[in-house]
Amino acid sequence: MTNIRCFDHSQSLAVEAYPQDDVLLTMEMMRKIPSFELFKADAFRMQQIAFCVLTLFVLGLLLLLHTAFAFRLGEPTTPVILVLGISFSLKFLEIVWLQGQANEISEKTARRETAISIVGIFILAGLLAFLTDRDDNPYFVLLAIPILECAYQFGLATTVLTIVSSIAMMFWWTQHFFALHPPPRSTEYLETGMISIIYALIGILVWLLVHQLKQQQSRLYESMAALHATREQLANEEKLAAVGRLASGIAHEIRNPVAMISSSLATAANSDLGEADREEMVQIAAREASRLEHLMTEFLNYARPLAPQLSSVLVNDLLSYTVDVVKAHAASRSIEVSYSCSEDLAIKVDSAQVQGALLNLVLNGIDAAYSPGAIALDAAQKDTLVQINVQNTGEPIPDVDLQRIFEPFYSAKPSGTGLGLAIARRVAEVHGGNLWVSSNQKGCVAFSMTLSVVSTEDRNEISHKEL
Repeated sequence: MTNIRCFDHSQSLAVEAYPQDDVLLTMEMMRKIPSFELFKADAFRMQQIAFCVLTLFVLGLLLLLHTAFAFRLGEPTTPVILVLGISFSLKFLEIVWLQGQANEISEKTARRETAISIVGIFILAGLLAFLTDRDDNPYFVLLAIPILECAYQFGLATTVLTIVSSIAMMFWWTQHFFALHPPPRSTEYLETGMISIIYALIGILVWLLVHQLKQQQSRLYESMAALHATREQLANEEKLAAVGRLASGIAHEIRNPVAMISSSLATAANSDLGEADREEMVQIAAREASRLEHLMTEFLNYARPLAPQLSSVLVNDLLSYTVDVVKAHAASRSIEVSYSCSEDLAIKVDSAQVQGALLNLVLNGIDAAYSPGAIALDAAQKDTLVQINVQNTGEPIPDVDLQRIFEPFYSAKPSGTGLGLAIARRVAEVHGGNLWVSSNQKGCVAFSMTLSVVSTEDRNEISHKEL
């Protein structure tokens, strides 16, 4: 027996030969891409989580600094630690809540949460100022967080209002503290003023940067929307073009037999025609009618939805049956047909459909192979699929044919209908697999088909009988 081993199936690449497949692949990829709203919702959620983490970090750092500089600021009192602990716990719970809101936070919700956070931090900073009762209160650092949140989430006016509110609170506290603990020190007012300038610069600069990023993001969203619309339009146009090609192919294939039938019958109706010639014309019309019937049968097989009747079968039996069917035809052209497969490899398929697809591939291989030559079938399991390879020792498929070889009504053979490979690919697809040209070189042209694997339980139930 002759075994062809001319390429590595494990590294073969599928040659997508029907243009509509690219469109379907593009549409499938587009369906898997999250929508713009989901992108925005996830961005809002991550932004809120980032500010919660930032707040937790600042709270922990301030308590650590307060403890480290207790000789200057005094020991953190129990109320201060209690307030910080409650704030820390609330922020942590907010993070947990946000983690559970995947893709469900709208812009309105994000703004509401930001406003609540801003008010809460203002209250926290004021409360800690009263509890520590110092002119150089370290907890006013927290006021930088509302400014950043406003710059990220709101407009310029709201950001400026938050900056002014933060500055007003710091100056009010300085004024209040020295009203209770005179005399006032100008250095404290100077320090508060410097911090106010820093806060103002931070708020305005961050807002400008975020504003520019949002503009670029908006343009990106618009570009993605335009690209999505263009792809949808191209997909629709390709569908219409495919329908046009299909209709053109049907018309072309039907026109010739009908013309021959009409011409033959018209000639046979001529009273001056001899009996032998009339009989010949009738036979021509009958042959063309038979060819037309065969064409319509194949077209209906391609056009009707395939509903496979699945059953567990051994791949070895499928290959063996196919080889037995074509052996006589192959021998007439001095072509040897062989197969190799593990005896216990099983798949769950419609055996009649798969046999038809394999038979088509093998017959095409016999037509294409050199004489004398060889056809080799082999099968192996790859993950959850079984890959069946049909190889012949013929000339490589020309590039112009390779790009359209699976297209309905396209055939390089004068007597071909152009539906065999199209139907075979559909059979593979309804069984969860695919059909492609896996090798295309002189002396080794191979088609590969993948099909679903059956479970161990189903394999044990299969009887080893000839199909």
